[in-house]
Amino acid sequence: MIGRILSRFGPELAVALVLVVLLPLLHAAGIVSDYRLNLFGKYLALALLAIAMDLIWGYTGILSLGQAIFFGFGAYSMGMYMLLASSGKSVYGEAIPDFMVWNRVTELPAFWVPFRSFAFALAAALVLPAAVAAVIGWLTLARRVAGVYFSILTQAIAFAAWLMFNRNEMNLGGTNGLTDFKSVLGFSLGQPRTLWGLYVVTAIVVSAVFALSRALVRSKMGLVLTAARDQESRLQFLGYPVSRYKIFIFVLAAMITGLGGALYAPQVGIITPSQIGVVPSLEIVVWVAFGGRGTLLGALIGAIGVNAARSLLTTYYPDWWPIILGGLFMFVVLALPEGVVGLPTRLRRGVRALRERFVSDDEKGPTTVVIG
Repeated sequence: MIGRILSRFGPELAVALVLVVLLPLLHAAGIVSDYRLNLFGKYLALALLAIAMDLIWGYTGILSLGQAIFFGFGAYSMGMYMLLASSGKSVYGEAIPDFMVWNRVTELPAFWVPFRSFAFALAAALVLPAAVAAVIGWLTLARRVAGVYFSILTQAIAFAAWLMFNRNEMNLGGTNGLTDFKSVLGFSLGQPRTLWGLYVVTAIVVSAVFALSRALVRSKMGLVLTAARDQESRLQFLGYPVSRYKIFIFVLAAMITGLGGALYAPQVGIITPSQIGVVPSLEIVVWVAFGGRGTLLGALIGAIGVNAARSLLTTYYPDWWPIILGGLFMFVVLALPEGVVGLPTRLRRGVRALRERFVSDDEKGPTTVVIG
């Protein structure tokens, strides 16, 4: 019975046990500090972006270079709620955020008012990315814009979004973004127990999204998505509405990415336009490529591994990180096309090839040299 459960739910169960049970236990035992647990919670929030990218790129073949837009919608939605919850407790004691006081805004903009509600902010973190993704999908995927053309278009949209969020006229903090969050749902973000609770919530959400994503890619729809990646013209010939499937998975990935942004903002304490543009979108692609495209588990490992390396290396070599990241991507593409999760398989293939080579050499027998 246990063997059947492990064979069917092995990766999902392992991820849930490590993230939800093991790490909190290590934290309770004092092995993992509050700082490390909070840092790992940030990595898990970013891992949702990698899982979403793997769904659209690894399984469906849609290379989007604008996924950070949806992350920004989710993070800004939650940031606006937390900033309003902190209003009146800031330096100036005003009922509006401090940056609005600096910009001589005297009244809270109308579009900010609904974000006083946590439920509305959470819904906005899911609905806004879904709505924008649906529009982009209808304008591109429904018209069979694919391949490098789709990638360039999404990259241009990401750049436009970055420019828009940088403008002070948007009343979203401009280049400084949103920061100075004090609490979430009444719990102080300065308390270790609040950060512990945020980590547990993030771990549960990541485990659930990972399990549901695996169920999706192993279902009939998952087979259609994979077929759309490998043989789209044949799938269209069979009568499948390929564009609808693509738009659906693109919208779903946007919602997962927005959810990652909503979980990221309270754990980091800041969200700026620099986390929305082209470069962050390209980094998501690197995470998936490093971990292993089309595996989901590789996307999870890639996001955690690359971001952990970034935190470590930027402490000592901040100027070298872009070069290291680019070199890592080149190395994976050239030497490990299947990513880190494919390394054991490649090693087994190499050992098997060497073994077969030695066996074939033994079967040939000794070489006879004739001198005459």
